[in-house]
Amino acid sequence: MNGVLVIDKPEGFTSFDVIAVVRKLTGQRKTGHTGTLDPNATGVLPVLLGSATKAQDILPDHDKGYTAGFQLGIRTDTLDIWGEVLERVQTDVSEEEVLRAMESFRGDIMQVPPMYSAIKKNGQRLYDLARQGVEVEREARPVTVYRLSLVSFNIEKQSGVLEIECSKGTYVRSLIDDLGKKLGACAVMTSLRRTRACGFGLPDCVTLDALRELTESGRTDEIIRPVESLFVTFPEIIVSDAQAKRFSNGGALDISRTRLRNDPPPDGAVLRVLDGKKSFLGLAKAEEKSGLLRIFKLFAH
Repeated sequence: MNGVLVIDKPEGFTSFDVIAVVRKLTGQRKTGHTGTLDPNATGVLPVLLGSATKAQDILPDHDKGYTAGFQLGIRTDTLDIWGEVLERVQTDVSEEEVLRAMESFRGDIMQVPPMYSAIKKNGQRLYDLARQGVEVEREARPVTVYRLSLVSFNIEKQSGVLEIECSKGTYVRSLIDDLGKKLGACAVMTSLRRTRACGFGLPDCVTLDALRELTESGRTDEIIRPVESLFVTFPEIIVSDAQAKRFSNGGALDISRTRLRNDPPPDGAVLRVLDGKKSFLGLAKAEEKSGLLRIFKLFAH
């Protein structure tokens, strides 16, 4: 069984819990996922099955989308509502002030990752150190926030909901914590739902209960997406039968002898290779050697 299952991760499950359920239901032992979600978060979790697991390190779309709740006036050790409360303050922030503060967090920004994260420092996970009560200095890292909008704000409760589209490595908890600081107070994340990952959205998802029902009725194939669905953002090249055979056997193809001869891709470009029937054969990477631009196999189905 090869392909992608896009799961709507339920609250209270770790990403590895989801993997365990998928393994049990599908019988596929070779599985992986494309980005960890915290147990209290929900939403889009693409699960890779079989040969799709080989694509984990070459996925083209690492951007994510989220809907996140926040509460002003609270600071915790985990930067979310489930952590130990370290501070409570009264706030009287207006919606206009929140909107103005948000302007600082759009585009390319520097962000310090939270202590409760899987990032390593001197060989140790930060969350392991945090659980020991140890806090270490973390370097700010560049991330990109493509879109940050305020869905709602309750002035009486001093709470609201954000919609965020961001690059890989962006911590929404840290974004909300920084927003609270920008407002001269503090803030925590109160909910998190991932709305997009690897090009998939919530409409593409299936719940674990629905997966269980489909598996029991022998209809799992209806919801397994093909491996090539991970790579739709890459341009395609259709090759002849002879070229398809050569490519499948690991041979390089000369661009000048393909349909891209008049419009060759730049050096380093990644392409989806299809045969004459538009069946996906794998990914290729264009490489310029000895003055010739050839394509070499990067990933095989």
